[in-house]
Amino acid sequence: MVSGLDPSGGAGIQADIQAVTALGCHPMPVLSCLTVQDTRNVYNATATDPEIIRQQLECLAADSPIHAIKTGALGNAAVVDVLVDFLAAHPDIPLITDPVIKAAGGGDLADEALIERMKERLFPHAEIITPNSIELALLGGDKDPARAAQNLLEAGCESVLATGGHGEGEEIINSLYYHDQDPLHFYIERIGGEYHGTGCTLAASIAAGRASGLSARASIAQAQNYVLRAIRHALKVGEGQPVPDRGIPWEN
Repeated sequence: MVSGLDPSGGAGIQADIQAVTALGCHPMPVLSCLTVQDTRNVYNATATDPEIIRQQLECLAADSPIHAIKTGALGNAAVVDVLVDFLAAHPDIPLITDPVIKAAGGGDLADEALIERMKERLFPHAEIITPNSIELALLGGDKDPARAAQNLLEAGCESVLATGGHGEGEEIINSLYYHDQDPLHFYIERIGGEYHGTGCTLAASIAAGRASGLSARASIAQAQNYVLRAIRHALKVGEGQPVPDRGIPWEN
């Protein structure tokens, strides 16, 4: 996984490590950025040296098989370029991309250059991108989820999982959009409130499923059930959003 450090332990690389481990996989974390962050918001962020990231990826690939990659907050456009170079050399590795743009509290985690580089270069390599409703509208250029997803598909995305955690109603509806197919809807119980790191947890869990050999659809189904279980046991860590308890033993 390639993601940022959240010092509160609620989101980012820590969420990825915990989710991947709980689902029976071994995480190999590559840190893309450092953040000043708590359970309420993000206040600052700085990207890791892209050359260090390049060396880490090449070192890992030379030593160990990589069965899936999950990306989160990437820091800057130069980090995307390094990642795309690696993916071009390893095209068979499934990529799950959580296009992190803003924290739940409104703090920025991506500038315009990074957003455009993700859209132009990273998304075409991704098997699934997992935007929430805010990210989907921004990236797809339309407030209507279906039209925004279609715009992203036409721009080169293989599939778009539009997550419904920010919506309303008794159920969360996560909708998977493909090329030339009707969307596939996944329904799961909605538990009230907002939680810190659910998007990271979902994308990392999907990557763990793909690394374990599950199909994309089975990976999504497993991931959202795991996230729901973690939310049910959420921890009150700070003064902001509760943190999903990703350490709860997972039973498939």
